Amino acid sequence: MSGDPEVQDTPAEVDAAFRTLRRIAVTYFVLFLAVLGSFPVLTMTLSWWTESRLLGDLSPAYLAAAVGLYVVFAVIGIAAATLTSSVESRMLGGTSTDTTDATDAEAM
Repeated sequence: MSGDPEVQDTPAEVDAAFRTLRRIAVTYFVLFLAVLGSFPVLTMTLSWWTESRLLGDLSPAYLAAAVGLYVVFAVIGIAAATLTSSVESRMLGGTSTDTTDATDAEAM
């Protein structure tokens, strides 16, 4: 396998990748805001959210804020990073010979 030729992405490909990645970023940001905004809504609408106790003296609101948000934000971040990386690798930097080389190697 000889050296890879220099990959040149066209401006149209870069623009399409940028628009797609921007759409993904905005979608995950809206999801982030929805999760974050749900806490004040739950506090104002559900009395048991702050008045009941689950573990010792900890309310569901406290546990969700202290532990749940970190888990949810980590999942959102990992999902966004994984999706944007895969979209970028599929849309940019590939050549037509990359797919044919992989197909030829699998056929052998």
